[in-house]
Amino acid sequence: MSDLNHLNTMRSFWLEENPLDLAYRQEALRKLYSVIQKRQDDIAQALWQDLHKSSVESYATEIGFVLQEITHTLKHLSSWSKPRRVKTPISLFGAQSRIYAESYGLVLIISPWNYPFQLSIAPLIAAVAAGNCAVVKPSPLAQASAQIIAEILTETFDNRHVCAFNGENELTIQLLKEKFDYIFYTGSTSFGKTVMTMAAQNLTPVTLELGGKSPCIILPDADLELSAKKIIFGKFLNNGQTCVAPDYVLVPKHLKEPLLEELKAALSKFYPNYDKLACIISENHLKRLVGLLANEKIVFGGSYDLSSRFLEPTIVDEVSFDSPLMQEEIFGGILPLISYDDWQKTLKYLQSQPKSLAAYIFTQNKSAAENIISKLSFGGGCINETIMHLVNSNLPFGGVGLSGMGSYHGKAGFDTFTHYKSILRRKGKREIAVIYPPYTNRTMKILKRFMR
Repeated sequence: MSDLNHLNTMRSFWLEENPLDLAYRQEALRKLYSVIQKRQDDIAQALWQDLHKSSVESYATEIGFVLQEITHTLKHLSSWSKPRRVKTPISLFGAQSRIYAESYGLVLIISPWNYPFQLSIAPLIAAVAAGNCAVVKPSPLAQASAQIIAEILTETFDNRHVCAFNGENELTIQLLKEKFDYIFYTGSTSFGKTVMTMAAQNLTPVTLELGGKSPCIILPDADLELSAKKIIFGKFLNNGQTCVAPDYVLVPKHLKEPLLEELKAALSKFYPNYDKLACIISENHLKRLVGLLANEKIVFGGSYDLSSRFLEPTIVDEVSFDSPLMQEEIFGGILPLISYDDWQKTLKYLQSQPKSLAAYIFTQNKSAAENIISKLSFGGGCINETIMHLVNSNLPFGGVGLSGMGSYHGKAGFDTFTHYKSILRRKGKREIAVIYPPYTNRTMKILKRFMR
């Protein structure tokens, strides 16, 4: 769909039906679950066509991820939606205080190409759960996925409630010019600034799920073999085209060579013939990645093929902080290694950089890990693991600073698409006469007694 006039139909539907009944929302999510299950093979085929994702990777990171999110949401949606009673101070004696969850209205979800199904449907689950009407704008770079998303939404929802707008980037700009009640964007930091600027014209609140250079930090006591497996898994999942992929590795100088050998061993074991390795989304993106390798010391991989969009998993050694590889998020299957002598100096460097979406710490020392967590600002992350914090629906996911604002997954997603309305209720004819003028010295004494 690309008829912008349909937005008026959707807004009218929301106004007429608001609030969307809890049972209606639950049934919509159950139907979405059923349709996704039925179309699993079609979704996997679309992901293969767009990104050469294996069936296992497609299920684990996209299809199964979304099904799990629906299950979690349905389990808790009734309790999330109930008015919540909160304490009332004694200065308001006789009154009751409650917080009501209400939907924003018509929301826009702009999704990227790297996890085209998951990053379209996961925020949609939260938007529907909260009672909104939603427009989903998939990325045109993942055309097969965009098509299957549109088909699934058409099969699942009344198009006045939820629909997909498929089209090129010009359509995204046209949508951003329209009045929405909330905008949820996942993608690059540069276009995130455009989204926020255009949303400001209507004072529309936004969630921005962006990216950044997420570091892997190896401390001296780390288990190198295990760390290498975790890093290789996280980095080369979707061939590095993951917003929370380990962007580079910081390793003590005396451990660099042993770690490098473990990284090579893990790569050879995980990808013996590259048939399960995702491809790069487009020739232009592949050319950008290849350009970053110029004048770098490649110690593993480095081969590529433009016609098939293949990039061999690549490890680069002796990378400096001034390298082109370190100036922007890599977003592809290239792993730079940076060795350090002085951890405190390295930590100060990290603190001086834009805040990353994730950070990964490898150590057996709990206090050392806690020290880094307390001193380094980032969206979220793991200790002795990579990426897997996304799997827990109880953990809010989102960035900070240039890596984004706002969060979602589970209850955090419901909160993102919900306005919480605060209501004070007083029964009968009760009143607090002391607050009425004219004010006297006695008024001040009473106020100071109860308001402190």
